[in-house]
Amino acid sequence: MNTMVWLAIVSVAATAALFIALAVFLTLILRHLGPAGGHGTSFLAKIRLGLRAIEIETGHIPTEVTQLNGGLAAIRDGLVVVDGNLARLADGLVRQEQR
Repeated sequence: MNTMVWLAIVSVAATAALFIALAVFLTLILRHLGPAGGHGTSFLAKIRLGLRAIEIETGHIPTEVTQLNGGLAAIRDGLVVVDGNLARLADGLVRQEQR
């Protein structure tokens, strides 16, 4: 046989060996990754379920926060008035003590 034919046969054999090794190692990797995320009882599935529960439980926050901000703004305005009244009261007490 010709040298080129032997090189072609060796190249095909090496390529086949490479793909067989690749398939074997990918199968081994998938076997180890299966418990982490391949089933409904896997760790990733449990994390996904927990994140979905958090999303559902906190989904109403954006609408409620705007109402809460309005209420807190009203409280702030009321406290500004109280602060002014207390400042006038303190000034009145200082003037009364000076008499």
